[in-house]
Amino acid sequence: MSDLNLFNVYLQRWGAKAAGKPFATPTSDLLPVSLTGNLEGLPAMIKITRDLDERIGGQVLQWWGGNGAARVYAYDPDSGALLMERATGSKHLLRMALEGEDDAATTCICRTLHRLHSNRSSDPPKELLPLKDFFRSLAPMAQREGGLMAECAMVANELLLDQRERVVLHGDAHHSNILDFDQRGWLVIDPKRVTGERYYDYVNLLCNPDLKTCTDPVRFARQLAVVIDVAGLERKRLLRWVMAHAALSAAWFLEDGLRTHANRELAVAHLARQALA
Repeated sequence: MSDLNLFNVYLQRWGAKAAGKPFATPTSDLLPVSLTGNLEGLPAMIKITRDLDERIGGQVLQWWGGNGAARVYAYDPDSGALLMERATGSKHLLRMALEGEDDAATTCICRTLHRLHSNRSSDPPKELLPLKDFFRSLAPMAQREGGLMAECAMVANELLLDQRERVVLHGDAHHSNILDFDQRGWLVIDPKRVTGERYYDYVNLLCNPDLKTCTDPVRFARQLAVVIDVAGLERKRLLRWVMAHAALSAAWFLEDGLRTHANRELAVAHLARQALA
């Protein structure tokens, strides 16, 4: 539980009123608020982060200007604190995907990412990382594990050396980082600080470890087809990116000692390799 006193200076500075209890994530403290003044009554969230990557991610969110992403109403460059739009819609993409609306959830994510990747009139924030830095955990783990992970690491290396259609990526575009903002539709929150090929942002539609159906071959084939159709992606290249990311996700789980979770991600990599055959 976060301490409400943490937020006092920002409540005063930004003319906001607490609209719920503060809560914490591993990297941030958050407080639901209601705005006053010209934005009277609008739901918002104050986010105070302790993590450099999250701070730069907040700058990315601000740079997106509310197009495909939650709006940033105010930003404190010294602390990295954000006053941002708060989702109040009742729908949830993960729940949709598990309760018979998987195609609709996938379509919503693809359309949101299309908006997110559209051209902006200003330069993106500084200090963004290249996608290859994102993959730094894969090579050493693949060397240790061998087998499919080693094969996926080779695929990842080839893709990273030949990236196309580079954009500012979300970097973690899974079902729970794209929220229902009611009349504003589906918008992303919590971006990473990464740039690279746009295909990478679509991989979590197929690899999301929170989606227990991700290893179902029928589900995989169907959602692969939906992504290709809605996002206009090339099938073979998307499958190769899925192999790369699934192995990276497995490497992250192995770093945390979670082999069962890692094996689930490698099962997705296997589905992608089979589909390429």
